[in-house]
Amino acid sequence: MFDVLTDPWSYPFMQNAFLEVTLVGLVCGLVGCFVVLRGLSFIGDALAHAVFPGVVLSYLAGRSILIGAFAFGVLTALGVGIMSRSRRVSEDSAIGVIFAAFFALGVVLISRQAGFKRDLGALLFGNVLGVSVNDLWATVIIGALVLLVLFVFLKEFVLIAFDETMARSLGYPVFALDLVLLLLVAATIVVSLQTVGNILILALIVTPPATARLLTESLSRMLMLSGALGVVSGIVGLYVSYYQDTAAGGTIVLVATGFFILALVFAPNHGLLSSRWQERRGRHHVHHYHPATEGLDGEAVSLAEPEQGAGANG
Repeated sequence: MFDVLTDPWSYPFMQNAFLEVTLVGLVCGLVGCFVVLRGLSFIGDALAHAVFPGVVLSYLAGRSILIGAFAFGVLTALGVGIMSRSRRVSEDSAIGVIFAAFFALGVVLISRQAGFKRDLGALLFGNVLGVSVNDLWATVIIGALVLLVLFVFLKEFVLIAFDETMARSLGYPVFALDLVLLLLVAATIVVSLQTVGNILILALIVTPPATARLLTESLSRMLMLSGALGVVSGIVGLYVSYYQDTAAGGTIVLVATGFFILALVFAPNHGLLSSRWQERRGRHHVHHYHPATEGLDGEAVSLAEPEQGAGANG
């Protein structure tokens, strides 16, 4: 058993891969919490696809894909924020326009390059086993900046996530903070490209936070659980891909999805089994309810309402 755990670490490229998935899993897990709470999954998907031409251009120029991806990520985030300020252009319309245009640009660039298709899989599905020391340092620097900004504006992000109207009434610059969050999402997507690729990246940002949300009601615990799930999914997925000879990015996403399914079924308060059990208990209580023992004028209903409210708030 000990050899099973240590054998992959004997290869330098696997050491780099394990460090990369740990860093990426942590950043995606933490930033993804606000993507899930704000309902920004569609924006995350759009950003992931909109950086594609930047990836292609960097690759063709022989430069790190992080450079072009980050440039197009910033352009996308700013474009969505600015276009959605128009009363005639909704946010989802702005996202759709920019996402489609940039992704189409990436497709056109690919179509003009003979022999480029053989490398397309690594760009679309990631190549974490090809991560270099320079890539690791880039991930460390960008990831550290993302987490620093996230925790500097943590209070503001939490307030806007739960009550945007109150944030506006208190004078917070909601539009500027939304732009900052979009830039953080874009930067997170950029550092995750080599791990899971352009197509699967949204799963790493959304799935661990969605899993954590099923397991806890506390935002602080959700952040910790989401970050931990992102890291564990990356490490376990890398081990599985090593021994089963499968694509690392896809395996990592499937492991994260497996954790989500387990939480969806078995979570203590919000799992399907728990909900089913609570429904059965509710029907059992109704079946044994005797109005004569509960007083007059609907007292039984008034006693049930606080219990229901407590469940909603709990």
